[in-house]
Amino acid sequence: MNEPTPVYPLVVAVDGPAGSGKSSVSKEVARRLGYGFLDTGAAYRALAWHAEACGVDTDDAASVISCVSSFEYRIGTDPAGYAVQVGDVDVTTAIRDPDITAVVSRVARVPEVRTHLIELFRSIIADERRPGIVVEGRDITTVVAPDAPVRILLTASEAVRIARRSAELVDTAPEHTGEQLRRRDEADAKVVDFMTAAEGVTTVDSTELDFEQTVDAVIGVIRAAQHEVVR
Repeated sequence: MNEPTPVYPLVVAVDGPAGSGKSSVSKEVARRLGYGFLDTGAAYRALAWHAEACGVDTDDAASVISCVSSFEYRIGTDPAGYAVQVGDVDVTTAIRDPDITAVVSRVARVPEVRTHLIELFRSIIADERRPGIVVEGRDITTVVAPDAPVRILLTASEAVRIARRSAELVDTAPEHTGEQLRRRDEADAKVVDFMTAAEGVTTVDSTELDFEQTVDAVIGVIRAAQHEVVR
């Protein structure tokens, strides 16, 4: 009996807490499947960078909102390498600076910011010309793409997430990394629920999985969903 033909284009929405591997796993899944890849967190980081560059008080929601209108944002969707731009400035590296990381949650918690960026994400998804696109970030499965054919909550125990993040930040003490991760989770939890899978969302717990096994598990969920759709 012939295997059913997968349905394309396909939107794969991936949610999860800090340090769960959302970005690296999603990027590799997209590369292997020939899909596009959208890092939604980069937009919040880029807006935080823009606010800092404009001298905006990120603790003041009205001030943050005031700089949204001048936020000209572009991002590529090639999983093999993409640039992030604000206006004519390439901020691909700058948005990963610890100083920007420290203020991202202040920007992301502003409802008007989230509304603006959600529409931006949806337009990027709609413009994707590859067979599919893997979209990762917070509240992707419930708000940005609640109707996506594949919705995954990628998670892991706190201890494992801290260990993975510490391995990435070789110059930072594990205790400091753990505290940063907890603060990030606490701040973001005030805006979105990224720890509990919503109805119809498949949980992939990578606590006992290595990177390759996690990628395979996510691809397995995608393949199963494709076959379910064409039945």
